[in-house]
Amino acid sequence: MAETAIQAAPAQATTFGGHPRGLQTLFFTEMWERFGYYGMRAILILFMTARTEIGGMGWDAKRAATTYGLYTAGVYFTAIPGGWIADRLLGLRRAVMVCGILIALGHYALALNIRPAFFGGLVLIVLGTGLLKPNISSIVGQLYAPGDARRDAGFSIFYMGINTGALIAPIICGYLGQRVGWHWGFGAAGVGMTLGLVQYALGGRYLGEAGKLEKPPADAPALWGKLALMIAAGTAVLWLLWDYKDFVVIAGAAAFFVWLVRQGNDPVERKRIGALIVLFVFATIFWSGFEQAGSSLNLFGERLTRRTIFGWEFPASWLQAVNSIFLVSLAPVFAWFWLRLGRREPSSPAKFAIGLFNLGLGFLVVAIAAFIASQNGPVSFWWLVAVYFFHTIGELSLSPVGLSTVTKLAPTRLVGSMMGVWFLSLSLGNFVGGKVAGLFETFPLPKLFGAVFLTTATSALILALLVKPIRRLMSGVH
Repeated sequence: MAETAIQAAPAQATTFGGHPRGLQTLFFTEMWERFGYYGMRAILILFMTARTEIGGMGWDAKRAATTYGLYTAGVYFTAIPGGWIADRLLGLRRAVMVCGILIALGHYALALNIRPAFFGGLVLIVLGTGLLKPNISSIVGQLYAPGDARRDAGFSIFYMGINTGALIAPIICGYLGQRVGWHWGFGAAGVGMTLGLVQYALGGRYLGEAGKLEKPPADAPALWGKLALMIAAGTAVLWLLWDYKDFVVIAGAAAFFVWLVRQGNDPVERKRIGALIVLFVFATIFWSGFEQAGSSLNLFGERLTRRTIFGWEFPASWLQAVNSIFLVSLAPVFAWFWLRLGRREPSSPAKFAIGLFNLGLGFLVVAIAAFIASQNGPVSFWWLVAVYFFHTIGELSLSPVGLSTVTKLAPTRLVGSMMGVWFLSLSLGNFVGGKVAGLFETFPLPKLFGAVFLTTATSALILALLVKPIRRLMSGVH
């Protein structure tokens, strides 16, 4: 049987804000990886829809949004096998290095501005990000001995690295891509990931034993063979049934849920797994709207928004940084607020409903802005700032709560598989979101955004009505 990664590393010298020095290495690795991802994401759909005479691909919104949705769905879907590969074959540390190389190569491939290299670059980024997302966070946890009180604070510092990268990326990559040349924006994303790799390699000595495999698994060749066979079979099925890919995706998710429920050893476990699956459905609806930020809302910012400050027009991609600004500002407020409520703190399903409701409010705002734009021309960029404000409140109400709920409800032996459910909700949400954004040029925008508002608001209402039944399924978990 394959060996799993070491569970915890010995305590290390506290030289990074009172935390193990290895946290610094992981902080900047994740910061630069997120810089590359969000920098490329900020200009991707703008590049695909830009006219060929200005260096773009000249695609219509439907084709570009569908490609964008499949790409972002793939990023989160590959996180499911990514954790398995790291646990059984590579080890967490080696997996992060491999993924960083794949991501950097993917960004540089996009910078070539050659059609085959474009698709190859997206595939490389999908594979690399899938290996990184579930693994680098696990290494952070292994920096601390069991019971170390610094662990939660260490994760808070680590997530600041994520938000820092996501904040500065659209500013730099967006400006270079839209004002200098698309390949400069994609290239800057690659340089960012390269910097992250260099400092990860140099700072590896500070990680101690965190993320290492105790020894290579004896059955590694057989495992690699099974993995290759599964990938080949999945690719073949998707290729043959490409015209029915919507059905394949939904059927695959349903089969996964049936398998999960059957893993429960007793009625309580099966009920809790069922509660997670119900929350999964609403999380998918949430992400299908929230992830419009990089697609339909990005196009709205480019085509129907006045982006002038003191007579200077800033790139539309800069608006992609607004969510991160609000996230950094409001996250401590939310943490304080939930603690302040004490016993009156809403349950996890109730917080999901709050998240969906605020997402809906954001789309109501942009629906109104789209109506005004249809009558009077481009609107102020402050409309989108308001949209991202509500969306950030929704994200803070749902995203961290969802991760916490998975760890609380999942049986210990199934935590990894159930965390895969969370990534699957992100994947399906992005897939559906790409479908919706594809209507940007063929459907009246006030109606399109209004339909998203009605869908999310109605979902929030339904979930609010289901809070008590879901809590019964949760069997005592808050």
